[in-house]
Amino acid sequence: MSALVFLIVILFAFYLFYKTKYFRSSRPVEKKWLAAKSNIALGLFVGLFGINHIFFISQTTVTTIVSVIFIVYGAVFTWVGVKKYKHYLPFAAEEAESYNAQ
Repeated sequence: MSALVFLIVILFAFYLFYKTKYFRSSRPVEKKWLAAKSNIALGLFVGLFGINHIFFISQTTVTTIVSVIFIVYGAVFTWVGVKKYKHYLPFAAEEAESYNAQ
């Protein structure tokens, strides 16, 4: 349980880190790429939060339903974030090279 809580805290820190970088970035494609990375971190955070609740918190029907919703929501967010990350990665690299060449 403590390892799961540790991962949840680390993923929330990564989410905040990437969101901060997103707001500080001035490059448009890099912003989309960072948003995808923050989606991945948020999705994993929410999914692990749901897994933690389903296994280690009191077992009521409402808790189980909410936990399953969190797990599904986290999986969807992670999947969409990975797809966006793969899509924007080459464009972000190209944009970084063009900004460095100037």
